[in-house]
Amino acid sequence: MRSENQDISIIIAGEAGQGIQSVEQLFVTLLHHMNYYVFSTKEYMSRVRGGSNSTEIRASLLPVNSFVDRIDILIILDEKAFDHVSHRVTDDTIIIGDDRMVSNISHPHVFSFDFTGSAKKIGNLVYANTIAIGLLASLFHISSKELQEHITSFFSSKSKQIIDDNIQAMHKGISFAQTLISSIQIPEKIKNDLNNTNSLLLLNGTQAIGLGALAGGVNFISSYPMSPSTGVLTFLASNGKKTNVFVEQAEDEIAAINMAVGAWYAGARALVTTSGGGFALMGEGLSLAAMTETPIVVHIAQRPGPATGLPTRTEQGDLQLALHTGHGEFPRLIYAPGTLQEGFFLTKRSFDLADRYQIPVILLSDQYFVDSKYQTSSFLDLDKKPTHHIVKTTEHYKRYENNISGVSPRGIPGYGSGYVCVDSDEHDEAGRITENSDVRKQMVEKRLRKMQQIRKQSIPPTLYGSAQYETLLIGWGSTVHTIEEARKQMDKEKISFLHFSQVYPLHPKTKTYLKKANRIITIENNATAQFDQVLLEETGISADAHILQFTGHPFSVETLLQKIPETIQALEEE
Repeated sequence: MRSENQDISIIIAGEAGQGIQSVEQLFVTLLHHMNYYVFSTKEYMSRVRGGSNSTEIRASLLPVNSFVDRIDILIILDEKAFDHVSHRVTDDTIIIGDDRMVSNISHPHVFSFDFTGSAKKIGNLVYANTIAIGLLASLFHISSKELQEHITSFFSSKSKQIIDDNIQAMHKGISFAQTLISSIQIPEKIKNDLNNTNSLLLLNGTQAIGLGALAGGVNFISSYPMSPSTGVLTFLASNGKKTNVFVEQAEDEIAAINMAVGAWYAGARALVTTSGGGFALMGEGLSLAAMTETPIVVHIAQRPGPATGLPTRTEQGDLQLALHTGHGEFPRLIYAPGTLQEGFFLTKRSFDLADRYQIPVILLSDQYFVDSKYQTSSFLDLDKKPTHHIVKTTEHYKRYENNISGVSPRGIPGYGSGYVCVDSDEHDEAGRITENSDVRKQMVEKRLRKMQQIRKQSIPPTLYGSAQYETLLIGWGSTVHTIEEARKQMDKEKISFLHFSQVYPLHPKTKTYLKKANRIITIENNATAQFDQVLLEETGISADAHILQFTGHPFSVETLLQKIPETIQALEEE
């Protein structure tokens, strides 16, 4: 255990089907209500049963929101679990597991308990999870009364027998915890209004994007399930009736994007959520939206490829895919939220700008972002109704009127007296097919002129640290909290961090930031420094070095604390 005891990292490891996610959900919510700051994320194998999965929970007296390698308390619920996470175990780690699972582990701090036998006596092996919760809650100074109320509420939809059995399991864990109190010192929660975490929102990335879509006026989603994007589909499906969202699980990704294009054409606000492999199938549909100048919003939750790759892991490998998918030349906008606030506001903004400029807007998240949960200040604005950029057509309406902005008035069928004609072939201002070379040139130029307006709406990158930097770290999307925590721990005034949540097109201010730096280092969860390629294309400046990771796992704070100084030293020695 760390001596300062301000931040405890707990790993619960076992196999799929053992209920590890239920332990995470219950315990994280409990810590939140007891005024601890919390962060949780998970890594899991692509299987329904078996394998080795783990959940990390950080509990702290100060806000936490990034992944660490360090394990302070390791709870083992499966025989293979220790080998799976052993590379993260230190001499200070407290290891707790079933008798038969820890008997062969040589470590100074191993504690065994008959989780399996105790759960069987209660009536079901699944109660081992609640025993673990009782154990952890007791170590965190949470009273049995508070815990019992929480468990009763959590299982309120179950039978009285199941609730009673879980309470019995809880007490088993509490009893075992008493034998560990002298070995495990955990800070007691701070009991004052300044640290009342109940006033904060406890969300994961999936919920932030789903709520942002609702705030943006989404009323139609068509998708084919594909991890790790499926959570957004199920979130909107579970809230569809009360929010008036029509949900369609399409037969494949091609059908999904074409349904969304049709929905926008008819006046709906549609979302497609997918991952890289699914988006690869949507290229023609994306081009259809571009040619017909039909708005569309696509959420890509990235995972490692190519092909099926690592379907339940994380990576930032689809930026170039998002930037170049679709045949022909047409404008697009790409966001990559890093914080929960950005997940909400950028999703909401995606619907507005897709509608306003009649373009595809792509939202890039990843498995790490959608599955990470932590507290944040309230930012939800669901009452403000979105602005719809639809006109009432007249008799002489021209769908593709050629104007200075490149954005033609968008009508929808049945709203007004005009005829709304769209076509996937090249067309004239009225929407009629044409092969006239002059008209073709005019229409291409009209569509591309939108980029002038889109660039004016660009979101500037966020600078963390001093404006008087020598080394500039560059990151985008989900890496923001981990890079910033590492930067703060290094405590070097001449090292600053520039984070991008809009990755295309880049804000004009970007070049100014880059030119000020003596050295630029990009930090990306991919193998080819994809964002650095965007920097070069947009500004003519590329990074001096890259810190890249493509193992399927997110960067940890410890990894960056090692890699950043090493990279700076290597650059100084050149």
